[in-house]
Amino acid sequence: MLRFIWSRLTPLLLLALLAAPAGAERIKDIASVNGVRSNQLVGYGLVVGLDGSGDQTIQAPFTIQSLKSMLAQLGVNVPANVNPQLTNVAAVMVHAELPPFAKPGQTIDVTVSSLGNAKSLRGGTLLMTPLKAANGETYALAQGSLLVSGFGAEGADGSRVTVNSTSSGRIPNGASVERTVASSFASDPVLVMNLNSPDFTTAQRVAASINNTLGAGTAKPLDAVSIQVRAPESVEDRVAFVSIVENLQVAPGSAPARVVVNSRSGTIVIGSEVRVETAAVAHGNLVVTVSEDIGVSQPGPFARGGETVVVPGSEVEVAAEEARMFVLNAGVTLQELVSAVNGVGAAPGDLIAILEALQQAGALRAQLIVI
Repeated sequence: MLRFIWSRLTPLLLLALLAAPAGAERIKDIASVNGVRSNQLVGYGLVVGLDGSGDQTIQAPFTIQSLKSMLAQLGVNVPANVNPQLTNVAAVMVHAELPPFAKPGQTIDVTVSSLGNAKSLRGGTLLMTPLKAANGETYALAQGSLLVSGFGAEGADGSRVTVNSTSSGRIPNGASVERTVASSFASDPVLVMNLNSPDFTTAQRVAASINNTLGAGTAKPLDAVSIQVRAPESVEDRVAFVSIVENLQVAPGSAPARVVVNSRSGTIVIGSEVRVETAAVAHGNLVVTVSEDIGVSQPGPFARGGETVVVPGSEVEVAAEEARMFVLNAGVTLQELVSAVNGVGAAPGDLIAILEALQQAGALRAQLIVI
């Protein structure tokens, strides 16, 4: 029956899907199909052609071992007691992300990072490097000239200036895919949509949107993340089916009420759902002033055995600025909270203290997260 539902979608229905309500998002932007994922690849290789900025092979013996092993495979035998001290070679780690459904012959970008003590990879060329997945199988081969965004300059006295990193670079389309990752997309009896952010409300709304468009019972939420969707058996029909599903519009549920504080930079992010119960807040500054003065004490004119000495003097003053108090009514909004804090001249650091105090008093209706 499902096969006839999407095959008979009229142009009017397709236009209705595009006319989304305010605040709605496509399912493809908030969820992904279970099993349709990228895979991480990593490999070890050599970069050659460096202008004296490669590994100092005395401190990086693995570079010598790799070089001798590579030359042996190419028919060049280096005596065992000879260790070439080359500064135009660097040992590197190569990593890439293999996208889902990548086919042999397609190319992907790779990132190359120095493994030893090379000063710079600028101008280098990566030799053929197998890229393997977690199962140990080779899925791509990387090779090509590096693009290094950083640069550096060094003076004769040893002073050096570096902008960005010169020990890593990228090779656009630098790896060729050699093997396809097996996918269960075409064989699974049902499809599962996983939300990017867990939310029971959003999961329920996604299932309702699919059922309203493709028929009751097509989708059902499994938990706060997953929605199970019945899909056609034919691969061609299944692709068309997912294309319709991922373009449906859904209004996601409201984000949890949270206040995130970065204690290092003083950055504070307050969610729109944050509310404060009735509370009175007093804010003021305490100023402590310490003054140091040095005096000289001399003996009297007719004193015997007297000595001139230096006498330190200290003066400490404590002054409290006028404390300002403001009242937060129950259910105060984000804008009202910010306006009240700005009205008393509180700095970001003061706002952090105010939020922590409100939480301790039980007046902050939100989760306070300090990172």
